[in-house]
Order: sequence, then structure tokens, then C-alpha cells
Amino acid sequence: MEKIRKQPQLLSKIATGNGHGETSLYFDGWKAYEQDPFHHTENRNGVVQMGLAENQLTSDLVEDWIMSHPEASICTPEGVSNFKAIANFQDYHGLPEFRNAVAKFMDRTRGNRVTFDPDRIVMSGGATGAHEVTTFCLADPGDAFLVPTPYYPGFDRDLRWRTGIQLCPVICESSNNFKLTRQALEAAFDKAKEDNIRVKGLLITNPSNPLGTIMDRNTLRTVVSFINEKRIHLVCDEIYAATVFSHPGFISIAEIIEEGTDIECDRDLIHIVYSLSKDMGFPGFRVGIIYSYNDDVVHCARKMSSFGLVSTQTQYLMASMLSDDEFVGRFLAESAKRIGQRYRVFTRGLAEVGLKCLPSNGGLFVWMDLRRLLKNPNFESEMELWKVIIHDVKINVSPGSSFHCSEPGWFRACYANMDDTTVQVSLQRIRNFVHQNKEVMVSQKKSCWQSNLRLSFKSRRMDDIMMSPHSPLPQSPLVKATT
Repeated sequence: MEKIRKQPQLLSKIATGNGHGETSLYFDGWKAYEQDPFHHTENRNGVVQMGLAENQLTSDLVEDWIMSHPEASICTPEGVSNFKAIANFQDYHGLPEFRNAVAKFMDRTRGNRVTFDPDRIVMSGGATGAHEVTTFCLADPGDAFLVPTPYYPGFDRDLRWRTGIQLCPVICESSNNFKLTRQALEAAFDKAKEDNIRVKGLLITNPSNPLGTIMDRNTLRTVVSFINEKRIHLVCDEIYAATVFSHPGFISIAEIIEEGTDIECDRDLIHIVYSLSKDMGFPGFRVGIIYSYNDDVVHCARKMSSFGLVSTQTQYLMASMLSDDEFVGRFLAESAKRIGQRYRVFTRGLAEVGLKCLPSNGGLFVWMDLRRLLKNPNFESEMELWKVIIHDVKINVSPGSSFHCSEPGWFRACYANMDDTTVQVSLQRIRNFVHQNKEVMVSQKKSCWQSNLRLSFKSRRMDDIMMSPHSPLPQSPLVKATT
């Protein structure tokens, strides 16, 4: 019998390609956690998840509010009378009360120094969807966005995968704490031009993921001046706006363009991406926001939002919660306080064993400087170190190479997605790791680093150095992740 020839898969390039970027070390760390998740009683030797920028520090405040306002949900006896109207209605403009509440909340998280127009609020399925929709509105396949490095690994998926656009790195360096400069912008723009790549926009994250730093007023003014001169769009990811916990405070791009009378600014070029995932700790609600000063972008994005709407049940709940001025004020103040406390606990714990971080005052993570632990100053050694931290130290931190960092040896560690005791578990593991390998940090001759590192750390059982936390960490959702 003649052997039947296997027919090629009749699938699209997207289905058969690797554009999602899940092969990144950033996602590999999550997979290592999923295969061996830490649990305070069931798996004390498991991997602690410090690769997920999730804010769980204020969930009790939200739970208390929900218990006190059962009418805000259509799935309670107090709110079920609105069930039919909310369940049947799904317009891509969004509930008016939802758009009003989000605009007001955006005002509040920016110190009420600027005012956002509810009619420019466009909803989307999380910041992931918001970024993709914005990209579809601004660029065609083959076009490019400039992105300062290091930047969030998910941008390779969010902006590139289905849109067909390119990302051109703007190289920022540790010599000036990775601050964005006009010189770096010009160099990236000129290189794209030499490569015959049409640059359509610049994407910045402020506060930065993974740096945890904020852009000062002069830097933002430089950015506005640059994009106006080059006639390209500016997309500002401000999803960590309310995570700033100490001075200097956060400055929105909206504040720059509204206050500036001495700076040229075509508002049609300015677009903001926001969400409730980080500031409120609601990544599962998938509330993403596009705010554009360009009428055509607002109209197009609103139509495209049909493919990724926020459920009206969520809109209804959020409208009620975010309209509660007393709650919002108390929540934002307490959230900043708790994030700041956690930051200080974690960085002090690292400092006790000589590990430094980039000074920062926002976000849900630190940018750790582990260059002194590298066998050699290259990305191969960074990967070796990352493997030891994942498989032996049992902590998932993300290597700088996955954030397109130009210098090896930097790692992002998230500290807000766990309880206090789990933080101490992670710090104890780090302390133990460093104490047993002090020669790595002080020796200039590290030729035997890798073998010594593995042997010395494995010489003790993990449960001898750990403390028990109160609760397990959540499973990390590979596909649904937004940071």
C-alpha cells in the first residue's frame, strides 16, 4: 500500500511562526515556576515567583470596599435588579459612567494637575490590547517604533506579533542610570533611517518597567520636542502612574503638553496607554485604556475595541468603585505607603549582602545589579547565572537580556506579588546564595565560578534556610500576562 504523504499544515504565518515571543528567558522563568511552584506547606522547596509584576499589597482594601458595597455588583441580591440591563448591553463606546469614572481616576492618579476628557477614553482588553490597537491605528506592517532599552519583554508580542511592525531599540546605559537622552534618540532614529526603516513613533514607559524610575520634566520635554521635530507619534505607557511611592512625583505627558506654552506640540501625535492592572491590582479584570488627543485615532480605536471589550459587569463595578472619592483617596495613599515599605524591606535585605539596585521610586520591582556575580562580562555568563538562580536558588527573577538591556548582569525582581513572609523567604535564599559564594563577588579571578557556585549552593537543603509564608503565590498566566 502506497504510503500517504503528509500534507503541509494549511495554517497562517502567525499560527506557524514564533512571533509571540514565548521563547524569551522572561517566559522561561515563568515556566520554571509553573513546573515547580513554591507553596508554604505543600512545596517549600519550590520556585518563588518574582518575575510577575503584580500588585497584591492592597487587595484587602478592595475586598473591604466590595463587602461594604454589594450593590456595585449585579451578582448580589442588592445589585441583581440591574442584571438584565447590564448583561444585555455591550456597546463599544463603554458605559458613560465607566468612562467618567476612569477619566476622574486618571486625573486623581496624576495629582489632579491635568483633566482627562471622558469622550476620549477608549476601553480595551488590558494594556496588551490597548497597545496593539494603538499600533494598528498608527503604523503599517514594516513600519517601526523606537523603544528605549531596557523595555518590557511583552512589547515584542503586544506591538509586533499581529501588526507586523518593528521595534528599534534606543540604547540607554547604566553610566547615567539608563536615562533617556536626545543623543540616544537621534542615534536610534538615524540608524533606522540608514536601514531604510520608516519610524512612525516612539514608545516610552513612565514609570519605567523594568527600571522603576520616572522621567523628569526636562526629559519629557525633550521627548515632546523630538517627536514634533521628526513628525512621529508618541505613545506613553503610564500603567504604573499610581505606584510612585516617594519624591519626586510622577509627571504625566498630559501635564507637559497642557502646561507648555514655550514648547511646540502637535497634540495629534500624543497618545496614552493606561490600565487598572497595576495601580489598582486588577490584571484579571482586563481593563485597558487608550487616551488619544487625535480624534481620528479615538474613532478608529473605538471601532477596533469591539474585538477586546471590557465586560459591562466589570465596567459597572469599576464605575461605582472609582467614583467613590473617599475610597480612592485612601486607597492611593495606602497603596503608595505599602509599596514604599515593601521596596525598602527588599532593597535593605539585598544591601545586607552587598547587592545593589538602581535607585528608583515607582513600579512593583527593582532593577538588581548582579554584574559582580558574572563569570565574564557577557550575556552568556548572565544566562549561566540566571540558570543557577532559577534551578538552585529557586527564585524566578528576569534577566536583563530579556528586556533588551545593552549591558549584561542586570535582573528585574518583582516584590509586590507576595506576602511579607514570602519576601523573607526570597531574601533568605538570596543571602544564603551570596554568603556561600562570597569569593565570586570579591575575586578578580573567577575561572571556576560556575562549578563552585553550583556545588556550594547545593550543599545545603533548601528547607534548612527557608521561612514559611502564609499563602501560596498565584499561578503565572503565560498568555494573559501584561507585564
